[in-house]
Order: sequence, then structure tokens, then C-alpha cells
Amino acid sequence: MLVPKYIYLTKGKGIHREKLASFELALRDAGVSAQNLVYVSSIFPPHCKLISRQKGEAMLKPGQILFCVMARNQTNEPHRLLSSSIGLALPADGSHYGYLSEHKGFGENARQTGDYAEDLAAEMLANSLGIDFDIDQSWDEKKQVFRLSGKIVRTSACTQTAVGPKEGKWVTTVAAAVMIMSWMETENNG
Repeated sequence: MLVPKYIYLTKGKGIHREKLASFELALRDAGVSAQNLVYVSSIFPPHCKLISRQKGEAMLKPGQILFCVMARNQTNEPHRLLSSSIGLALPADGSHYGYLSEHKGFGENARQTGDYAEDLAAEMLANSLGIDFDIDQSWDEKKQVFRLSGKIVRTSACTQTAVGPKEGKWVTTVAAAVMIMSWMETENNG
């Protein structure tokens, strides 16, 4: 059974005349270009620990298969604002699963994209925990309901933005929740 023991959030951007090369550069900036990425859906496992990017990257090896939730966006349109974000919502009870969400946008700044991704993750977690809220409430009003419930302990987002270069090169943004399996920790430390 593959269940992540640790998760860390990362982000990056890359600019190149070739679309694929800009994606590679974004992965390098995010610190995951030397791994084989497998995209998964958005559950933060029970008893999983959120760690720093630095600690997570120290556990990686080139060529390994690495599971992640990833948001990716690209453009070659000059002056176009783009963004990618991962939202996170963790329950107060660590034996319950949390949620990760991915969102990409155009014309949204980091705050707008991050708030939207965070809101998505929090709403999914709230629904799974049976927390009642009005979907049309503002994010601040929903956040207050979540906090008052005592069932959601943390929400956040990891967001990368960029602007399309004026010379028409490709720019790629990525944001990811990278999953570290317990066997990876053992193998890397022993």
C-alpha cells in the first residue's frame, strides 16, 4: 500500500522559446525536474505530516517515481498574467484525511489564485466533515465558519505567478504538493 508519510509544497516558473523547455525549467525551479512525476488526485492522507520544501527535497533521488498533485499553466502571449496554485486544508483530527486542490488562472494575481485554491480545498474538507456553510459567502466568512467548527486546523496555498514575456517566449508556472513515501525516507537515510 502506497500512502505518503510526508508532503511538501513547492512552486516554480520557467521561460523558454520552446513550450516543453519552459515546463522543464519550471520543474527545475520547483526542485522536481530530476524525478518521474505521477499526478494524483487531491487527498492529504491521515497521519501524513506537512514538511518544508528543504526537508522534502533532501529525501529525493534522481529518476525516482514521485507522486504529486500539480497545477500547471502556460502561455506565449506577451504581457498575459498567469498563475498556478495548490490549496491545502487540514483537519484538526489527524486521523481524518485532508484535501489538496489545484487551480490555474489567467489575469489573477497571486492572492486571488491562492485564495481560490485555498477556498476549494477548505470547501471539500468542510463537506467531508459535515460542516454547514453558505457556498455564496465570502472566503473570510467561510473561514470564520470553518474555524468556529473546530474541525479544520489549517488552510493555506502555494502559488506561482508569471507574466508572458514581451518577445513571445513560453512561460510556465507550476505549483505542486509532493508526496514522500515512508520507504523513500528509509532508503535515503539508510
